[in-house]
Amino acid sequence: MGRARLQDVADRAGVSLATASRVLNGSARQPGAELVARVQAAASELGYVVNAQAQALARARSGLLGLVVQDISDPYFSSIAAGAQNAARDRGRLVLLASTGRDPEAEREAVAAFAAHRVDAVVVAGTRWTPDEDAALAAELDAFVAAGGRSVIVGQPVGDGSVVRPPNAAGARALAEALLAQGQRRFVVLGGPARVVTSRERTDAFTAAARAGGGTVAEVLTAEFSRDGGYAAGDDVAELVRDEPAGGEPLCVFAVTDVMAIGLIARLRELGVEVPRDVRVAGFDDVPTLRDHVPALSTVRIPLEDMGSLAVRAAVDDAVGGAVTDVGFEVRLRDSTR
Repeated sequence: MGRARLQDVADRAGVSLATASRVLNGSARQPGAELVARVQAAASELGYVVNAQAQALARARSGLLGLVVQDISDPYFSSIAAGAQNAARDRGRLVLLASTGRDPEAEREAVAAFAAHRVDAVVVAGTRWTPDEDAALAAELDAFVAAGGRSVIVGQPVGDGSVVRPPNAAGARALAEALLAQGQRRFVVLGGPARVVTSRERTDAFTAAARAGGGTVAEVLTAEFSRDGGYAAGDDVAELVRDEPAGGEPLCVFAVTDVMAIGLIARLRELGVEVPRDVRVAGFDDVPTLRDHVPALSTVRIPLEDMGSLAVRAAVDDAVGGAVTDVGFEVRLRDSTR
């Protein structure tokens, strides 16, 4: 016997095809309880399997959420993704994931692909770029929202959707103040390219706070916004350390992400520059991989998994989109700056 069709269910229940479809595909327009029971009984007897696409059309939602991250191999983004997955699972939703390799055009293409697959909402996690680079993504997101979808950004706002905003400036400012209170006075900042908004926010806030508190920023270095970028900057940092007068307080390097700090420390170790004896290093994010890192890294802890969860809640639960949610932070001073 062939696979049961919706028409077979309608015939067995003695109802129209439209009525059987409304019952089995989750339409908001349901017939009376007696007809519902008849259709469900007929479907059970025939072993009818619901067509997911038809169900999505009937309910005007697919149960799918699109999540766009810039680099899933980065623990910052994998932690956000874990929080998003957990929150979606609790709500009976499935997350589709796209990792874009930090390419603004790939972000736009991912949003367009998710829209074509009729996802209910799109969450885009990651730093923003220049206004020109973000324009195409903003237009794609706004078109998706205009068609009835929801968009949520984890990071700086783009488009008209909701925003979960990390405490980049506030956290960097608080870290500078905590390091000054610890006795640090001379700093180097290791940031990403100027087009990376997250790096710019953290760099500017830390630099301003360090100088306002009586410290000096000897150098602002620029590297790729990644672990490899931090590693590549190790030679320049080692040279700055060796140029410092003997017997003075060691320089303190603020790397604007933990993964950059990890890469930097790895290269310094290869060059025979010891942290914290010869130079102090701090990061930002408190990514999970720091649990096993030696020396323990001073950093700004932000609730990465909660950010992913908040984004899904904004996409699914909130009655009205467009809200901005600011998350908190905590400065964690550890061995790397002692």
